[in-house]
Parts: sequence; C-alpha cells; structure tokens
Amino acid sequence: MIRSFIFSDGKLVGQDLELEALRLVRSDKGLLLWVDLDNPTPDEIKTILEGVFQFHPLAIEDCVAPNSLPKVEDYDEYLFIVTHAVDFTRTDKFNTTELDLFLGRDYIVTFHTAPLRSVSTLIERFSKNAGVLPRGPDRIAHTLIDLIVDNYAPVIEELRAELEELEEHVLSKASAQKNLVNELLHVRNDFTRLRTIVRPQRDVIDRLARGDSKLVRAKLLPYFRDLRDNLARLEDTVAGYHERLLMAFDIYLNKAAFEANEGIKFLTALTAITIPVVVIGTWYGMNFEHMPELARGYPFAVGLTAVSTLLMFLYLRKKKWF
Repeated sequence: MIRSFIFSDGKLVGQDLELEALRLVRSDKGLLLWVDLDNPTPDEIKTILEGVFQFHPLAIEDCVAPNSLPKVEDYDEYLFIVTHAVDFTRTDKFNTTELDLFLGRDYIVTFHTAPLRSVSTLIERFSKNAGVLPRGPDRIAHTLIDLIVDNYAPVIEELRAELEELEEHVLSKASAQKNLVNELLHVRNDFTRLRTIVRPQRDVIDRLARGDSKLVRAKLLPYFRDLRDNLARLEDTVAGYHERLLMAFDIYLNKAAFEANEGIKFLTALTAITIPVVVIGTWYGMNFEHMPELARGYPFAVGLTAVSTLLMFLYLRKKKWF
C-alpha cells in the first residue's frame, strides 16, 4: 500500500495522490513530500523507489532484504537510514520490524513490511492536522524515530515485570521451578535482542546529531541529540536489567547445586547410619568355631547395634546432616 502526504508552508495540502501527480509533486521544489510504503508489492517497489525517486539499487536491495542492525548511509542526494521499531502484532515475545527511511532535501520515503504504530500515529496526527505540521523532511524523520524510541518503553516495562517475576521464582521452592530455565532463557534472548538493536540505533542517531549531513538542518540537531540521550538512557536501563537477569541465573544454578549437594549429603548420612548394623551383623554372621559371647550373643548384638546406630545418628545430627 502506498500513502503519500504533501505539505506546503507547514500545511497538509494533499494526500494519497496518483502516480502521475506524485511525479509532478516530486519535481516541484516548493513542496514537501512524504511517501509511505506499507508492505508494498514488487510493482509498487519498482514504481516508487526506482521510477519516481531513482534510488540506488543497493539501497533498494537493503529495503527488500531485511537488515539485522540499524545503520545510516550517505548517498549525497539523500540519506538511507535503517531503524527497528517494536512489532506489536506478536505478543508472545519481543520482536522488531524494520523501518527504512530515504531522507532527501524536500522529500522522505518510508518503507516497512508490517504495520508500525509509530507510522500510523504520525499519519493520524497529520490527518487531523494536530499540532505543528513539519516544514522539512528531517522533522518527519525525527518524529518517526522519536515515536519508535517511545514505543520501546512499554516493552522494557513488560520485560522488567517478567524479570521481577523470575527473580521471585528463583527464590521460591523447587516445585515451582519446573519451567524456570526455559523462562530465563526466553527473557535473556529478549534482552539480548533489545541490546543488539538499541546500541546501533543510538550510533545512527549520534551520526545525525553531529551535523555531518547537510540534509539535517542545524536547528534540528538539538532534537536529535536529545533523542540520542534518550537511547543512551534506554541502553543503560537494558544493560542493568540484563545484569540482573544473569545474576538471577547464577543464583538459580547455585541453588540447584546446593539442593543437589543436600540430597547427596542426606544419602551419605543414611549410609553412615547403617554402618553399625552392617559391621555388627557381618561380624556375628560369620561362622567362628569359638565365640564365647554367643551364649548371650543375640541380645548383645541387638543392643550394640541399637547403641551404635543411635550414637551415629546423634553425631550426624550435631553436624547438621539431618
């Protein structure tokens, strides 16, 4: 699906134009154009990216083939930016959807293969003429990325809640820990995925915030720097939660080892208690020719066995093996 929005002097003057109208707007340097490609067909990709805007084939290839990490590339006439937004269509685990941006002097083209909350939110704002409308493509790019970063907050809050629940389970009884390892690994994968996305995304914003590109106006640099700082705080928060998760996993392993040792110690104590019985029973079970104590051997053996076993039990109890 192709959505298009045309702005003039901070006002929305048209949207969802036909292809020929898009070509005319593209050639008019006095207008600001935003084209959004939402899960486009191969024909739409060819028509817009190759036909209307004539982007570099490598950049188009990066759109079609997903990139695992955010990045920014300078093609002189435009910037190609790869970002990752939270995918809210899947609730079973943390996942992201790639959002590609082509940032030119008087246009911006966005490309994504799944619906994105950040894009739909901005489109809704423009449709309602809510707030100040953009006067430059860099403003649209900043707003989109800012919304992407804001949408990480509920995901981090959900992962924090899962982490706290896991920490409680680690300290609970073993009967409630049947699937604890799988849950720990599941949350760990989510945190790892989040960290691998946030750090490169911060580096992308840092490059835009330094003013290296002529396509980002100087008055937008403080906004990008603020966005970079937000991503840095986000990265620190995720790193802290990840350390807590690793600590919880270490506690679980130590607790499992302690419980195993306790079981071995209990079995060893049972073996130790049976030593008097085994020794005395074996001794009196042998066929000696001359054993004077056999006259009263049975009561003596029973008493000796009972006393020895009791003394062994009291000794182990003192050592806290029971």
